[in-house]
Amino acid sequence: MTDGSAPRRPLPTAGERPPTRAGRRRAPAVPRRWLAAGGLAALAAVVGVTLAVRGGAAPACAAPPPRALPAGVLAAPPLGGTVHTGKATYYDSKGAGGNCSRPVPPADRLYVALGPGEYASGASCGGHLDVTGPRGTARVVVMDQCPECEPGHLDLSAEAFARIADPVQGVVKVSYRAVVDPPLPGPLTFRMKEGASQWWFAVLVGDHGNPLRAVEVRQGGSWRATAREDYNYWLIPAGAGPGPYTIRVTDAYGHRATATGIRMLPGQVQRSTVRMYGAGTPTRSAKPSRSPSVRPSARPIASATPSFSISPGSPAVLDAAAGAPATAAPVPAACG
Repeated sequence: MTDGSAPRRPLPTAGERPPTRAGRRRAPAVPRRWLAAGGLAALAAVVGVTLAVRGGAAPACAAPPPRALPAGVLAAPPLGGTVHTGKATYYDSKGAGGNCSRPVPPADRLYVALGPGEYASGASCGGHLDVTGPRGTARVVVMDQCPECEPGHLDLSAEAFARIADPVQGVVKVSYRAVVDPPLPGPLTFRMKEGASQWWFAVLVGDHGNPLRAVEVRQGGSWRATAREDYNYWLIPAGAGPGPYTIRVTDAYGHRATATGIRMLPGQVQRSTVRMYGAGTPTRSAKPSRSPSVRPSARPIASATPSFSISPGSPAVLDAAAGAPATAAPVPAACG
């Protein structure tokens, strides 16, 4: 038994609606008064529509609206290593990258969808959680939103759930905590959204380890703030010029890194040469170099107080400094 549903990726134009999690549909309940009246024809019609939806002949219906948060509960991502308790279910993203707009799921397929309170309009995207269940612990990346999940309900990937519990159980009690400064897979990556231009700036930042707090673009000697959308792109609706861009990224624990030479290449992932943090890495500014000589510490560093990967099969990755493709796989088409 699974809970939750597979995500849709955001559409590639300005002013679009955010992506939703379209997914498995339960058969609609049949009103008792129909049965009492012997409405067999109506019942047959309902069953027919249900089979058509399951078989893909009919268009998928809209995803359920997000559950309202309980009174007094604020939307905020898990931070700081505090241990939380709750429950876990599982689902399959079917190869999509989730509401956080990843091009593809992580290579190890260890990911999680959070309810609206902990997803916090995208503020959790890219962060990591250690989730412990009856069988053990799995480290997962926040990739998606589960609209129907209340605070404390984690919707794990099937692979992550199998690491912490027997999948036959379907629902299990868990404890979980945010991972502070997890080891980084590499330097920061940047992806300009399809439809972006000098008149509409939209960038997705990857491989940052901790949840992000701010993304800024340097213009005319000053830093211009971007606004995060709930599908995890950072926008300047009026645009930021033709580029190349200098982009400064700040995470929830105060780490800060600056990448230069990011170009307006919609739909392509550009890899900078600056890491978000790590042993010897400046936390205020770090100009990219062609060959970074310092690797991040293998042990998480929990020294800051919170203020509130590319794999085989990924889209083409460009070196922001050299401008040469690092891989040649095509960019997946955006889902509608």
